[in-house]
Amino acid sequence: MNLVLSAEHGGNRVPVRYRPDFVGAEDVLASHAGWDIGSDVLARKLARATGAPLILARTTRLLVELNRSLGHRALFSRFVSHHGDAERTRILAQHYHPHRDAVEAAVEAAPRGPVLHLSVHSFTPTWEGLERGIDVALLYDPKRERERAFASAFLGELGRREGSLRLARNRPYRGTADGLTTHLRRRLPEARYLGIELEVSQAFAKGPPAPWRQLQQQLAETFVAVLDR
Repeated sequence: MNLVLSAEHGGNRVPVRYRPDFVGAEDVLASHAGWDIGSDVLARKLARATGAPLILARTTRLLVELNRSLGHRALFSRFVSHHGDAERTRILAQHYHPHRDAVEAAVEAAPRGPVLHLSVHSFTPTWEGLERGIDVALLYDPKRERERAFASAFLGELGRREGSLRLARNRPYRGTADGLTTHLRRRLPEARYLGIELEVSQAFAKGPPAPWRQLQQQLAETFVAVLDR
């Protein structure tokens, strides 16, 4: 199976042109609101382990949300919502479309056969004061048999390798919610495209280095094992 990796929230950089919009927002940019903490490191680890192409976005999601469709109410954050149509069009042209087009191009350029697009994300372990109780999850469309089968194989293998991890399916978000994988499912048939989002708790990236490195290794080895079947 062909593999393409992407990370839509792999950094919290603010382009020079828009830095005045984020004056005083350093804490927000550094938080889970500004980016998916640890997703860049994990995505690069998976790319090295699998040899798959990686499309990594480093600009903060607070400039434009790459994992949302055009017209979505969360496409632009409050920090840039004051900009008019012309400036928003510029943001889309320079930061939104290049990433999404690159992912789609990588999928379409893959050799014949099914393409697994793994979109790498992380999530905050608590939300609105409640513990989510998840370490690793896969998001997918349960109506797509190939996606469902891959999720079962991956989570089963990961569970055998590390039984202490709290694993989940389509949590803490729905795999069919608005996102890049959902967009690509509409454009590509199931026989050609599998869209999977990997979600990892930010407790690992923000915690001691050793468990975080171990989890990255476990995830990489699991993906290699399942892809080689």
